[in-house]
Amino acid sequence: MKRRILIAAACVSAAGLTLRGFGPAAAQPAAQRIVISASRFEFKPDTISLARGHAVTLVLRSTDFMHGFSLPDFNLRADCVPGKEVELTFTPDKAGRFLFACDNFCGEGHDEMSGVIIVAA
Repeated sequence: MKRRILIAAACVSAAGLTLRGFGPAAAQPAAQRIVISASRFEFKPDTISLARGHAVTLVLRSTDFMHGFSLPDFNLRADCVPGKEVELTFTPDKAGRFLFACDNFCGEGHDEMSGVIIVAA
């Protein structure tokens, strides 16, 4: 009998139904999309506010040079190639202020090319 219940529950789950009410399972909300433009020697926007536990996709673009994007507190890193979009999707799991920076040397003002992500609890 237990085996039949487990098999039925697995079938219901695989079909995307809930056991209560047999309606469709709740869909996960789409990730928020934020476009970040990189150009010598700045990111726009350079301050980004997010909510903890909500998925976000950072869409990275470069206007002039192959910049880097590094957000070490969330173990994210990508190259921003001119003319292409690079997407990084993650879900912030901690609140606070987290710095991101260009990690490909892009000239005299490279050391100032940074920004902050603020994650609210």
